[in-house]
Amino acid sequence: MSGETVKLAGGLDEVSIAITDPGDVDREHHGWPDRLMINVGNVVAWLFPLLMVGIVAQVILRQSGVNQAWLDDAQWWIYGFAMLTGFAYAITTQSHVRVDILHQNYSPAKRARIEVFAIGWLLLPFLVIMTDILLHYAWSSIVALEGSSSPNGLHHLYLLKSSLPVMFVIAIIAAWGVFRRNLQVFSAVKLHTVILWMLPAALFFLTRVIHYGFYWFYALTTDMKSRAISKEPVFSQVGLIAIALLALLIVIGFVLSRNTSKEA
Repeated sequence: MSGETVKLAGGLDEVSIAITDPGDVDREHHGWPDRLMINVGNVVAWLFPLLMVGIVAQVILRQSGVNQAWLDDAQWWIYGFAMLTGFAYAITTQSHVRVDILHQNYSPAKRARIEVFAIGWLLLPFLVIMTDILLHYAWSSIVALEGSSSPNGLHHLYLLKSSLPVMFVIAIIAAWGVFRRNLQVFSAVKLHTVILWMLPAALFFLTRVIHYGFYWFYALTTDMKSRAISKEPVFSQVGLIAIALLALLIVIGFVLSRNTSKEA
């Protein structure tokens, strides 16, 4: 929201409040993740009028003695998809509910540090973990060709469940955009600073990448079954390998940053 003060006759002031698109807030500092999320959010927002039509139609049909199970399924399909997108949109536009009694009185640099810590150490780890879990969840649904529990419902439930990890990836992109914008307020966006400010998320992400890398190497080069692959000794060392690689990346980033500063 933005306010404008208008001078009235008699010296009185009238404050008129204009409601603006949340996507316009801090637009001059938006990067490609922010622009992508705002565009996705603006498109998906049109699902809410469609949802309202579906709810009203179902109420009328039920009062007429006709129950369409597929319409019930469609409503929570639309609602689930739209709400997950709205979650990422709120991250980008900072339009989520927050308790900022103390936060609003801090300096811009202090607020930015709080945002970066909250996103890098709290939000991003959750999003990365959930994306990994939901990939397996969606794959199980696809393999089973999961459908509705109702004979007359929507019988391609695996399509909705397949969208869940995609929506969480979009949320990760949104969180990264806000993370980067706030990091720029008090620090240069360098490899080592990014890793340190999002260390838990980076560690879990790298651990899973290494795990899947080893898994598919064995799966494609041997005849071992999936359960046998995960019992190979190398998988017990994945965490240590990830920590070592992450430490190496931090050192490389620090050295490159120093060399760049000296050349400048």
